[in-house]
Amino acid sequence: MNPVYLVAGIVILVGAIVDILWTTLWVDGGSGPISGRLTTGVWHGLRTVSGDRDRVLSIAGPLILTLTLVMWIGLIWLGWTLIFASHPHALVSTRTGAVADWSGRFYYVAYTMFTDGNGDYTPLGDVWEIASAFTTASGMAFVTLGVSYILTVLGAVSDKRSFASTVTGLGKRSEALVRTGWTGEDFQGLDLALESLASELSLLAEQHKSYPILHYYHSEESEQASAVAVPILDEALMLFRYGIPDEQSLDPAIIANGRSSAQSYLETLDESFIEPEPAVPRAPDLDRLREDDIPTVSDEEFAEALAEVTDRRRHLLAVVEADAWEWPPLEE
Repeated sequence: MNPVYLVAGIVILVGAIVDILWTTLWVDGGSGPISGRLTTGVWHGLRTVSGDRDRVLSIAGPLILTLTLVMWIGLIWLGWTLIFASHPHALVSTRTGAVADWSGRFYYVAYTMFTDGNGDYTPLGDVWEIASAFTTASGMAFVTLGVSYILTVLGAVSDKRSFASTVTGLGKRSEALVRTGWTGEDFQGLDLALESLASELSLLAEQHKSYPILHYYHSEESEQASAVAVPILDEALMLFRYGIPDEQSLDPAIIANGRSSAQSYLETLDESFIEPEPAVPRAPDLDRLREDDIPTVSDEEFAEALAEVTDRRRHLLAVVEADAWEWPPLEE
């Protein structure tokens, strides 16, 4: 018995299982300790190598997801191989009776994890027969769990891009979104759209908390980037809250609901992905609204109100820049 191989195999196996369960089943846990480091390493590496080119960064999500699954399988595979290597007579060849070498043990664990075995090697003794059963169970269970996780993440990516497309379809800047809803007298008709977007954003915040890898699904087109859409929406709601007189603005409950959803999104990313930028982003331009005869407060009153939400706007800037975009998110 080689206790070093046994302990190393158990540690690797337990580490892999904990990381898988942490990442896939613990909703509030974020990424597991191993996959989290892999994720951030790949993302920062791609940003450094590519110079923040959108086409290169667009492969970050699929690449991280693939590498995570490969890492989980590889760690389970390696862990069981070391465990079977800890005893010289754990496995023998069914054809020659010779004990399995390293390649034989590696091969045995592979086909035991993914199939019922092909009979080339057989375990000796009850302990190794039970270990073989657990090898099959862990392989089937955790590979299936990993694949299910991938499918769920891909569905969340579609939701994320759908939300972003809806927001940028209304306006590619916060001022443009406000101008889109102006009827000449009020903003009637925009209420339902903003209520729907607030609901979608709340869902998106929960998905980001459950599947942190969503942070790294960078869209090649800015119109499909939630890191662009959320600041546009939140700044538009800020314009309704502070930049337009109450008589012409939206229902305060709609504004509060939308800003609450945006705050949930910011808090989710703040836990694992971003830190507030030291700089304050450029403020929305009230003159863009005045061009369409939209009533606004004075520039001084608006600037005074913005001073109260400086920290929030620094978080919004961090969201934009962490996903390799610029503020204002889009020009129009």
